[in-house]
Amino acid sequence: MVLLTASAATVPATGYIIAVLAIMFVVTFTLRALPFAILAKLRDSTFVNVMALWMPAGILGLLAIALFHSTASTPDTALWKLLVAVGVTIASHLLLGRRTLVSIGLGTVTYVIFVNFLG
Repeated sequence: MVLLTASAATVPATGYIIAVLAIMFVVTFTLRALPFAILAKLRDSTFVNVMALWMPAGILGLLAIALFHSTASTPDTALWKLLVAVGVTIASHLLLGRRTLVSIGLGTVTYVIFVNFLG
């Protein structure tokens, strides 16, 4: 019978573990801080301002397309429920000051209520 035991050769040294953790910290911090450092220099850019204006609407559009595709392709879908939820999302986005999370939340809640409580 052979017993397998962990020897000192298979356990990484403490210095190695600290070095790996330090490298991971530097890479993670840099990747998270770099966009903010770049964006600070581009605040006056016309392109950045246009993207800040239209990107939330574009994200909502992509979410709506993904929802339509995944939901409308199922055989028991009532399309009116989907359209009402999209209408609530668009209306709340425009009427409540373009708050993306609020409008997505209201549209999602509307759709979930329709699917679960309206036959």
